Amino acid sequence: QVQLVESGGGLVQAGGSLRLSCAASGTVFVVKDMAWYRQAPGNPRELVAKVTSGDSTNYADSVKGRFTISRDNAKNTVYLQMNSLKPEDTAVYYCNADVITYYGLGSSRRDYWGQGTQVTVSS
Repeated sequence: QVQLVESGGGLVQAGGSLRLSCAASGTVFVVKDMAWYRQAPGNPRELVAKVTSGDSTNYADSVKGRFTISRDNAKNTVYLQMNSLKPEDTAVYYCNADVITYYGLGSSRRDYWGQGTQVTVSS
């Protein structure tokens, strides 16, 4: 099993910054793509940013130029630097990881989700 633990959410004024972190832990695994999603009340969960194992990135149009996703493969950690925050960025942010887990002579691949961290931007 793999666990994703997020940190870094909170309350910030519009125009401010926050940095989210998400660390994967477990035994004998390899993390492929990592991503951040968010879900505001009454809205579906949406992709915010993704980084591949080759460090390619893509962003939702609403956050381009303001958010930066990065990863530290040695720490199995993904970060989301959020600048110029707007009230419409208010949501629960979830970390997602595509993970291959090895056991015995076999392996399995699945998505894992973090528990979510609240980001609130006041106007």
